[in-house]
Amino acid sequence: MQTEADEYNVSLIAEVRTEIQMKHFAFLVLAILSVVPARAQLVEPNQIGVRMGQVHLAVKDLAAQKHFWVSVMGGTLVKNGALELIQFPGVFIVLSKADAAAPPAGSIVNHFGFVVKDMPGAVARWKAANITIEPTENPNEAYLLAPDGVRLEVYGEPALPTPVSMNHIHFNPIDIPAIKAWYVKAFGANPGRRPCIACVSQPRMIEADDLPGVNLSFSPGNMPPAPTRGRAIDHIGFEVTNLEGFVSGLQARGVKIEEPIRQIPNTTIKSAFLTDPWGTYIELTEGLAPR
Repeated sequence: MQTEADEYNVSLIAEVRTEIQMKHFAFLVLAILSVVPARAQLVEPNQIGVRMGQVHLAVKDLAAQKHFWVSVMGGTLVKNGALELIQFPGVFIVLSKADAAAPPAGSIVNHFGFVVKDMPGAVARWKAANITIEPTENPNEAYLLAPDGVRLEVYGEPALPTPVSMNHIHFNPIDIPAIKAWYVKAFGANPGRRPCIACVSQPRMIEADDLPGVNLSFSPGNMPPAPTRGRAIDHIGFEVTNLEGFVSGLQARGVKIEEPIRQIPNTTIKSAFLTDPWGTYIELTEGLAPR
């Protein structure tokens, strides 16, 4: 005989499943809306002028990284003056030579993620290129092991209007509420949750913030993480409008700017650096996209 407690539990489970399904749909919509036409580089900024800009990899083998991001993942080599970038819808991958860079594992930024339109075709391409693939229980998702220990999470979305797109950056902080609140305050992110794509048998939600072009995902770390600087994922970057005004606003809110605004020689890029309280090295740019 079913008790009131049983009925409550059944109702609660149904509500959780419904929420997961709705959040899953919303997450996919976010991925689709984050994509811009092939001729454009970055999405439109939010209300305070912030959008996803770059993931900067400090790597030992530049040629191997270029092969992975261009030949395997479908990026396009472009230049802003003297600076070479690898362009994807919604993000640029920037590479720099660093013989002593350590893998990202153990740092605050564990990995980042893309979405692809044709997952079966992508898997075939990865296998042909002898890329190490780490499957999950979701056949529509996998982790790829790029050179220098960089892990890339990829899942398929047939409705994607481009072959590939930036999707998320995954952090492993100890204090999730604090890091969520910090990115809301500093960059105008929208707080929320998103589904764990890999968690098919035991669905769960992941705490997150959304910025134009990227979802910032937060899973609890087991110990205080190391900073990103000096790791293969050395820093992430946000493109902002009116860099001088934005930096002044951050400083007024108590955010320390470690490297003041400078013009990067032989480019159209102005740049400044800060580190979040959990060790994520962040570059703020204006003029990152080639003109």
